Amino acid sequence: MQRVEIFHRRIKKDREFLKISEGHPTTYITIHRDKLLEDGYSQLGILSSSILKGTIRVKFINAQGLDEAGIDEMGVFKEFLEETLNLAFNPALNLFKANTEGHLFPSWLSGVNENHLQLFQFVGKMVGKAVYEGIVVDIPLAPFFLSHLLKRNHSAYYNYLDELSSFDEQIYSSLNFIKHYDGDVTDLCLTFSVDEEYLGKRVTHELIDGGCAIPVTPSNRLSYVHRMALFKLSTQIKKQTDAFTKGFHSLIDPSFIEIFSPEELQKLISGDEVEIDVEDLRKYTHYAGGYHANHKVILWLWDVLKNHFNADDRGNFLKFVTSCSRPPLLGFKHLHPPFTIRCVQMTHSEDRDESVTGMIKGFFKRHQQPHRLPSSSTCFNLLKLPNYTSRNMLKEKLMYAIKANCGFELS
Repeated sequence: MQRVEIFHRRIKKDREFLKISEGHPTTYITIHRDKLLEDGYSQLGILSSSILKGTIRVKFINAQGLDEAGIDEMGVFKEFLEETLNLAFNPALNLFKANTEGHLFPSWLSGVNENHLQLFQFVGKMVGKAVYEGIVVDIPLAPFFLSHLLKRNHSAYYNYLDELSSFDEQIYSSLNFIKHYDGDVTDLCLTFSVDEEYLGKRVTHELIDGGCAIPVTPSNRLSYVHRMALFKLSTQIKKQTDAFTKGFHSLIDPSFIEIFSPEELQKLISGDEVEIDVEDLRKYTHYAGGYHANHKVILWLWDVLKNHFNADDRGNFLKFVTSCSRPPLLGFKHLHPPFTIRCVQMTHSEDRDESVTGMIKGFFKRHQQPHRLPSSSTCFNLLKLPNYTSRNMLKEKLMYAIKANCGFELS
């Protein structure tokens, strides 16, 4: 897609202007596993956009208060970014809500969180950082919210009613019913106001000044329908949306993305919903631990992925190793960090143990999992693949690991 290439060139130019690869300041942060959002917000939320665009190196502190080892700063930052965004976008936190299709948008109940607007700005920055770095994150945003990020709602031709279904299908249907009602709409006893429950209290919002006293009639019902859509998609969550947008645009200049539609921006954030091109993935794969492009186990792997896995299996494999089932726009050349396969040597030392304990352990290993499963470190887009002795064994173990979703290990 030519527009995506234009976007990548703009990002590259911006990085060159800031001299990010030439002595640009590196930011070091310390993140407690049980305080991801709090620590990230307190240490990164105050930084300028030019600093945030540079390298960020993360040190994790585990639940026991001990430092965690990391083998690659970019990979550790990717893990921090993914886990922070997964937490922030979880509807249980009340920063965001999900529609019936699972698409996310700011919650009008976010005020239950202290400093919620500052949190929205921080989360916007982190999504912007992911896009800036080419890190694909599995965050499905509602189309109307994407339109806000693109400033499409500023256009005189923008119609809030057209996108209301991506907010709430039931409200959209109700307003369409009112819009096309054949009877006397006055009988519905509606006014230019809306009542909502907020923290256990009923709150009335007027759609226009004095709206509580203005009935909806056949002559003004179109105005009512459009004002209600405007309230639901914009007015009600304006502060939250503006804060998120401010954070996002501090990393991603609005002029960089004005060429995209909402659907294209979603693909830029979360990858493309297309058939995974195994040959493209293969072309940009790195190898470690003794593996190379022509190693027999590697050849088996590509054969299994291409000829024995179906489209869903390949998507699950990609999610297993990268945490996202969709490839980046323009292919795996733009996957960061690059997909890497590391060799894990098989060992049968336990099976050769002739002690009573060793024989018991060997018996149970033979009747459970006689060989190690593949594992992954999604923060590094790394597959740790045992040096299997047959293609069938590789296929069986890989499929088992993917379906069990037992991949992540600390490196």
